[in-house]
Amino acid sequence: MSEPIGYECSLCGQSYAVDEVQYTCPKDGGNLNVILDYDQIRQQVQVEDILSQTEPSLWRYLPLLPIADPGGNGTPLRAAGWTPVFSPTRLAKKLGMEMLWVKDESRNPTASFKDRASAVVVGRAQQIKAEVVVTASTGNAGAALAGMSAAIGQRAVIFAPRTAPPAKVAQLLVYGAQVMLVDGTYDDAFDLTIQAAEEFGWYCRNTGFNPFTAEGKKTAALEIWELATKGAIQNIAGKPLTIFVSVGDGNIISGIHKGFKDLQALGWLEQMPRLIGVRLRLRTPTKPAMKRSCPFRPIHWPTASRSICQGMGYARSGLPHRPGGLT
Repeated sequence: MSEPIGYECSLCGQSYAVDEVQYTCPKDGGNLNVILDYDQIRQQVQVEDILSQTEPSLWRYLPLLPIADPGGNGTPLRAAGWTPVFSPTRLAKKLGMEMLWVKDESRNPTASFKDRASAVVVGRAQQIKAEVVVTASTGNAGAALAGMSAAIGQRAVIFAPRTAPPAKVAQLLVYGAQVMLVDGTYDDAFDLTIQAAEEFGWYCRNTGFNPFTAEGKKTAALEIWELATKGAIQNIAGKPLTIFVSVGDGNIISGIHKGFKDLQALGWLEQMPRLIGVRLRLRTPTKPAMKRSCPFRPIHWPTASRSICQGMGYARSGLPHRPGGLT
Protein backbone atom coordinates (compact mmCIF):
# COMPACT_ATOMS: atom_id res chain seq x y z
CA MET A 1 0.00 0.00 0.00
CA SER A 2 0.90 3.68 -0.23
CA GLU A 3 0.28 5.40 3.08
CA PRO A 4 -1.83 8.54 2.51
CA ILE A 5 -0.05 11.67 3.68
CA GLY A 6 -3.18 13.80 3.91
CA TYR A 7 -6.19 15.24 2.14
CA GLU A 8 -6.72 18.28 -0.08
CA CYS A 9 -10.06 20.05 -0.55
CA SER A 10 -11.19 20.11 -4.18
CA LEU A 11 -12.81 23.53 -3.64
CA CYS A 12 -10.50 25.68 -1.56
CA GLY A 13 -7.27 23.64 -1.76
CA GLN A 14 -6.96 23.44 2.03
CA SER A 15 -4.73 20.57 3.20
CA TYR A 16 -5.50 18.32 6.14
CA ALA A 17 -3.69 15.58 8.02
CA VAL A 18 -5.12 12.06 7.74
CA ASP A 19 -6.29 12.07 11.36
CA GLU A 20 -7.70 15.61 11.13
CA VAL A 21 -10.76 14.94 8.96
CA GLN A 22 -12.55 11.92 7.56
CA TYR A 23 -15.07 12.89 4.90
CA THR A 24 -15.43 16.46 3.59
CA CYS A 25 -13.71 19.81 4.07
CA PRO A 26 -14.75 21.40 7.38
CA LYS A 27 -14.26 24.83 5.84
CA ASP A 28 -16.59 24.67 2.84
CA GLY A 29 -17.90 21.11 2.56
CA GLY A 30 -15.82 20.37 -0.55
CA ASN A 31 -14.85 16.82 -1.52
CA LEU A 32 -11.43 15.74 -0.29
CA ASN A 33 -8.76 14.16 -2.47
CA VAL A 34 -6.47 11.58 -0.88
CA ILE A 35 -2.85 12.72 -1.25
CA LEU A 36 -0.22 10.03 -1.77
CA ASP A 37 3.52 10.25 -1.17
CA TYR A 38 4.58 10.19 -4.82
CA ASP A 39 8.29 10.49 -4.02
CA GLN A 40 8.14 7.41 -1.83
CA ILE A 41 6.16 5.46 -4.44
CA ARG A 42 8.74 6.31 -7.13
CA GLN A 43 11.53 5.10 -4.85
CA GLN A 44 9.84 1.82 -3.99
CA VAL A 45 7.88 0.94 -7.13
CA GLN A 46 8.87 0.75 -10.78
CA VAL A 47 6.50 0.76 -13.73
CA GLU A 48 7.51 -2.83 -14.52
CA ASP A 49 6.49 -3.87 -11.02
CA ILE A 50 2.94 -2.92 -11.97
CA LEU A 51 2.95 -4.15 -15.55
CA SER A 52 4.28 -7.57 -14.56
CA GLN A 53 1.53 -8.18 -11.99
CA THR A 54 -0.49 -11.39 -12.35
CA GLU A 55 -3.20 -10.46 -9.81
CA PRO A 56 -6.47 -10.47 -11.89
CA SER A 57 -8.22 -7.70 -9.94
CA LEU A 58 -7.87 -4.08 -8.90
CA TRP A 59 -5.53 -5.22 -6.10
CA ARG A 60 -2.76 -5.45 -8.69
CA TYR A 61 -2.46 -1.69 -8.02
CA LEU A 62 -2.06 -2.02 -4.25
CA PRO A 63 1.20 0.01 -4.31
CA LEU A 64 -0.86 2.96 -5.62
CA LEU A 65 -3.78 2.54 -3.19
CA PRO A 66 -3.94 4.22 0.24
CA ILE A 67 -5.10 1.09 2.08
CA ALA A 68 -3.53 -2.11 3.30
CA ASP A 69 -4.32 -5.44 1.66
CA PRO A 70 -7.67 -6.46 3.24
CA GLY A 71 -7.10 -10.14 2.51
CA GLY A 72 -10.17 -12.02 1.40
CA ASN A 73 -8.23 -14.28 -0.95
CA GLY A 74 -10.58 -16.58 -2.82
CA THR A 75 -13.58 -14.29 -2.15
CA PRO A 76 -15.44 -11.82 -4.41
CA LEU A 77 -13.49 -9.01 -2.72
CA ARG A 78 -10.49 -10.15 -4.76
CA ALA A 79 -12.53 -10.24 -7.97
CA ALA A 80 -13.41 -6.55 -8.28
CA GLY A 81 -11.76 -4.76 -11.18
CA TRP A 82 -9.48 -5.87 -14.03
CA THR A 83 -12.58 -6.09 -16.21
CA PRO A 84 -12.26 -7.00 -19.89
CA VAL A 85 -12.09 -4.54 -22.76
CA PHE A 86 -13.76 -5.38 -26.07
CA SER A 87 -13.31 -3.90 -29.52
CA PRO A 88 -16.75 -3.95 -31.23
CA THR A 89 -15.72 -3.45 -34.84
CA ARG A 90 -19.25 -3.33 -36.27
CA LEU A 91 -20.33 -0.70 -33.76
CA ALA A 92 -17.20 1.33 -34.49
CA LYS A 93 -17.96 1.18 -38.20
CA LYS A 94 -21.56 2.23 -37.64
CA LEU A 95 -20.41 5.22 -35.58
CA GLY A 96 -17.73 6.15 -38.09
CA MET A 97 -14.91 5.62 -35.60
CA GLU A 98 -11.46 4.31 -36.43
CA MET A 99 -10.95 2.80 -32.98
CA LEU A 100 -13.43 1.93 -30.26
CA TRP A 101 -13.12 -0.05 -27.04
CA VAL A 102 -15.79 -0.87 -24.46
CA LYS A 103 -14.87 -1.72 -20.88
CA ASP A 104 -17.36 -4.25 -19.49
CA GLU A 105 -17.92 -3.38 -15.83
CA SER A 106 -20.77 -5.87 -15.55
CA ARG A 107 -18.07 -8.51 -14.98
CA ASN A 108 -17.56 -7.21 -11.44
CA PRO A 109 -18.84 -9.50 -8.64
CA THR A 110 -22.16 -7.67 -8.12
CA ALA A 111 -22.29 -6.59 -11.78
CA SER A 112 -21.53 -2.89 -11.42
CA PHE A 113 -18.69 -0.36 -11.37
CA LYS A 114 -19.59 0.34 -7.71
CA ASP A 115 -17.71 -2.80 -6.64
CA ARG A 116 -14.44 -0.94 -7.13
CA ALA A 117 -15.32 1.77 -4.61
CA SER A 118 -16.90 -0.66 -2.16
CA ALA A 119 -13.92 -3.02 -2.21
CA VAL A 120 -11.55 -0.19 -1.30
CA VAL A 121 -13.91 1.31 1.30
CA VAL A 122 -14.38 -2.10 2.95
CA GLY A 123 -10.60 -2.46 2.99
CA ARG A 124 -10.34 0.95 4.65
CA ALA A 125 -13.03 -0.02 7.16
CA GLN A 126 -11.01 -3.07 8.14
CA GLN A 127 -7.90 -0.93 8.48
CA ILE A 128 -9.54 1.57 10.84
CA LYS A 129 -11.42 -1.23 12.64
CA ALA A 130 -14.89 0.12 11.84
CA GLU A 131 -17.63 -2.06 13.27
CA VAL A 132 -20.25 -1.03 10.69
CA VAL A 133 -20.13 0.46 7.19
CA VAL A 134 -23.24 2.38 6.16
CA THR A 135 -24.40 3.83 2.85
CA ALA A 136 -27.45 5.19 1.03
CA SER A 137 -28.41 3.52 -2.21
CA THR A 138 -31.20 2.79 -4.65
CA GLY A 139 -29.48 -0.46 -5.57
CA ASN A 140 -26.04 -0.78 -7.12
CA ALA A 141 -23.89 0.96 -4.50
CA GLY A 142 -25.72 -0.86 -1.73
CA ALA A 143 -25.36 -4.21 -3.46
CA ALA A 144 -21.67 -3.59 -3.99
CA LEU A 145 -21.14 -2.69 -0.34
CA ALA A 146 -23.22 -5.65 0.85
CA GLY A 147 -21.35 -8.07 -1.41
CA MET A 148 -17.87 -6.83 -0.58
CA SER A 149 -18.71 -6.71 3.14
CA ALA A 150 -20.08 -10.25 3.13
CA ALA A 151 -16.85 -11.47 1.54
CA ILE A 152 -14.85 -10.69 4.67
CA GLY A 153 -17.50 -10.60 7.39
CA GLN A 154 -17.87 -6.84 7.63
CA ARG A 155 -21.26 -5.65 8.95
CA ALA A 156 -23.08 -3.39 6.47
CA VAL A 157 -26.19 -1.23 6.88
CA ILE A 158 -27.99 0.13 3.81
CA PHE A 159 -30.54 2.97 3.83
CA ALA A 160 -32.72 2.77 0.71
CA PRO A 161 -35.83 4.63 -0.42
CA ARG A 162 -38.94 2.50 -0.07
CA THR A 163 -39.45 3.08 -3.81
CA ALA A 164 -36.21 1.24 -4.66
CA PRO A 165 -36.71 -1.71 -7.06
CA PRO A 166 -37.68 -4.83 -5.05
CA ALA A 167 -35.10 -6.91 -6.89
CA LYS A 168 -32.35 -4.53 -5.77
CA VAL A 169 -33.52 -4.68 -2.16
CA ALA A 170 -33.63 -8.48 -2.37
CA GLN A 171 -30.00 -8.47 -3.53
CA LEU A 172 -28.99 -6.48 -0.45
CA LEU A 173 -30.76 -8.95 1.82
CA VAL A 174 -29.28 -11.99 0.10
CA TYR A 175 -25.79 -10.67 0.89
CA GLY A 176 -26.76 -10.36 4.53
CA ALA A 177 -26.83 -6.57 4.85
CA GLN A 178 -29.21 -4.85 7.24
CA VAL A 179 -31.62 -2.80 5.11
CA MET A 180 -33.47 0.29 6.35
CA LEU A 181 -36.27 1.36 4.00
CA VAL A 182 -36.88 5.10 4.10
CA ASP A 183 -40.20 6.86 3.47
CA GLY A 184 -38.61 9.46 1.26
CA THR A 185 -36.12 10.06 -1.54
CA TYR A 186 -32.53 8.99 -2.02
CA ASP A 187 -31.56 12.39 -0.60
CA ASP A 188 -33.45 11.59 2.60
CA ALA A 189 -31.69 8.24 2.85
CA PHE A 190 -28.34 9.97 2.29
CA ASP A 191 -28.99 12.41 5.12
CA LEU A 192 -29.96 9.59 7.47
CA THR A 193 -26.73 7.69 6.80
CA ILE A 194 -24.67 10.74 7.77
CA GLN A 195 -26.70 11.21 10.93
CA ALA A 196 -26.33 7.51 11.79
CA ALA A 197 -22.58 7.63 11.16
CA GLU A 198 -22.24 10.62 13.47
CA GLU A 199 -24.49 9.15 16.16
CA PHE A 200 -23.18 5.57 16.22
CA GLY A 201 -19.63 5.97 14.93
CA TRP A 202 -20.34 3.97 11.77
CA TYR A 203 -18.09 4.37 8.73
CA CYS A 204 -19.98 6.09 5.90
CA ARG A 205 -19.37 4.82 2.37
CA ASN A 206 -21.54 7.39 0.55
CA THR A 207 -20.22 8.22 -2.88
CA GLY A 208 -19.17 11.83 -3.35
CA PHE A 209 -18.72 12.03 0.42
CA ASN A 210 -16.13 9.44 1.45
CA PRO A 211 -12.83 10.26 -0.35
CA PHE A 212 -11.85 6.59 -0.51
CA THR A 213 -14.66 5.84 -2.97
CA ALA A 214 -12.74 7.81 -5.62
CA GLU A 215 -9.63 5.78 -4.78
CA GLY A 216 -11.52 2.65 -5.75
CA LYS A 217 -12.94 4.18 -8.90
CA LYS A 218 -9.56 5.47 -10.02
CA THR A 219 -8.46 1.86 -10.59
CA ALA A 220 -10.38 1.89 -13.89
CA ALA A 221 -8.00 4.62 -15.08
CA LEU A 222 -5.01 2.56 -13.94
CA GLU A 223 -6.29 -0.40 -15.97
CA ILE A 224 -6.81 1.73 -19.08
CA TRP A 225 -3.29 3.15 -18.67
CA GLU A 226 -1.82 -0.33 -18.29
CA LEU A 227 -3.60 -1.65 -21.39
CA ALA A 228 -2.48 1.40 -23.38
CA THR A 229 1.10 1.00 -22.14
CA LYS A 230 1.08 -2.64 -23.22
CA GLY A 231 -0.38 -1.73 -26.62
CA ALA A 232 -3.71 -3.48 -26.08
CA ILE A 233 -5.40 -0.09 -26.56
CA GLN A 234 -4.04 2.35 -29.13
CA ASN A 235 -4.83 5.97 -29.78
CA ILE A 236 -4.46 7.85 -33.03
CA ALA A 237 -0.92 9.21 -33.31
CA GLY A 238 -0.55 12.62 -31.73
CA LYS A 239 -4.04 12.63 -30.25
CA PRO A 240 -4.98 11.90 -26.64
CA LEU A 241 -7.03 8.85 -25.78
CA THR A 242 -10.68 9.87 -25.39
CA ILE A 243 -12.70 8.21 -22.63
CA PHE A 244 -16.48 8.51 -22.32
CA VAL A 245 -17.82 8.16 -18.78
CA SER A 246 -21.44 8.10 -17.61
CA VAL A 247 -22.15 10.95 -15.18
CA GLY A 248 -24.63 11.11 -12.32
CA ASP A 249 -23.11 13.00 -9.41
CA GLY A 250 -19.70 12.96 -11.11
CA ASN A 251 -17.87 10.70 -8.67
CA ILE A 252 -16.90 8.11 -11.26
CA ILE A 253 -15.41 10.60 -13.71
CA SER A 254 -13.61 12.43 -10.89
CA GLY A 255 -12.22 9.12 -9.63
CA ILE A 256 -10.96 8.22 -13.10
CA HIS A 257 -9.42 11.67 -13.40
CA LYS A 258 -7.72 11.14 -10.02
CA GLY A 259 -6.17 7.91 -11.32
CA PHE A 260 -4.65 9.65 -14.32
CA LYS A 261 -3.46 12.55 -12.16
CA ASP A 262 -1.70 10.09 -9.85
CA LEU A 263 0.03 8.46 -12.83
CA GLN A 264 1.00 11.87 -14.16
CA ALA A 265 2.43 12.90 -10.78
CA LEU A 266 4.52 9.73 -10.76
CA GLY A 267 5.85 10.52 -14.24
CA TRP A 268 4.31 7.35 -15.67
CA LEU A 269 1.78 9.04 -17.97
CA GLU A 270 3.02 10.95 -21.00
CA GLN A 271 -0.26 12.37 -22.29
CA MET A 272 -3.38 13.02 -20.20
CA PRO A 273 -6.45 11.39 -21.80
CA ARG A 274 -9.47 13.48 -22.68
CA LEU A 275 -12.45 12.67 -20.42
CA ILE A 276 -15.99 13.28 -21.67
CA GLY A 277 -18.94 12.97 -19.30
CA VAL A 278 -22.17 11.53 -20.70
CA ARG A 279 -25.46 12.29 -18.96
CA LEU A 280 -29.18 11.98 -19.56
CA ARG A 281 -30.68 14.39 -22.07
CA LEU A 282 -32.68 16.28 -19.49
CA ARG A 283 -32.88 19.85 -18.28
CA THR A 284 -30.59 19.31 -15.33
CA PRO A 285 -28.34 21.57 -13.26
CA THR A 286 -25.22 19.48 -13.97
CA LYS A 287 -23.60 21.79 -16.52
CA PRO A 288 -24.17 25.14 -14.76
CA ALA A 289 -23.13 23.64 -11.42
CA MET A 290 -19.88 22.45 -12.98
CA LYS A 291 -19.19 26.03 -14.08
CA ARG A 292 -20.25 27.74 -10.85
CA SER A 293 -19.00 25.13 -8.36
CA CYS A 294 -22.31 25.39 -6.53
CA PRO A 295 -24.60 22.84 -4.89
CA PHE A 296 -27.46 21.36 -6.90
CA ARG A 297 -31.16 21.26 -6.28
CA PRO A 298 -32.51 17.69 -6.46
CA ILE A 299 -34.48 16.56 -9.49
CA HIS A 300 -36.63 13.49 -10.00
CA TRP A 301 -37.40 12.35 -13.55
CA PRO A 302 -39.25 9.22 -14.68
CA THR A 303 -36.48 7.22 -16.35
CA ALA A 304 -35.11 3.69 -16.50
CA SER A 305 -31.68 5.18 -15.73
CA ARG A 306 -32.55 5.45 -12.05
CA SER A 307 -28.98 5.50 -10.73
CA ILE A 308 -27.90 8.27 -13.10
CA CYS A 309 -30.95 10.39 -12.42
CA GLN A 310 -30.62 10.12 -8.63
CA GLY A 311 -27.22 11.78 -8.80
CA MET A 312 -28.22 14.71 -10.97
CA GLY A 313 -28.96 17.06 -8.11
CA TYR A 314 -28.51 17.57 -4.41
CA ALA A 315 -29.82 19.97 -1.78
CA ARG A 316 -28.59 18.74 1.57
CA SER A 317 -30.26 20.98 4.17
CA GLY A 318 -26.96 22.49 5.23
CA LEU A 319 -25.00 19.24 5.26
CA PRO A 320 -21.38 19.69 4.12
CA HIS A 321 -21.61 18.10 0.68
CA ARG A 322 -20.89 18.84 -2.93
CA PRO A 323 -21.49 16.45 -5.84
CA GLY A 324 -18.32 14.44 -6.31
CA GLY A 325 -16.03 15.63 -9.08
CA LEU A 326 -18.19 18.59 -10.11
CA THR A 327 -16.40 20.96 -7.78
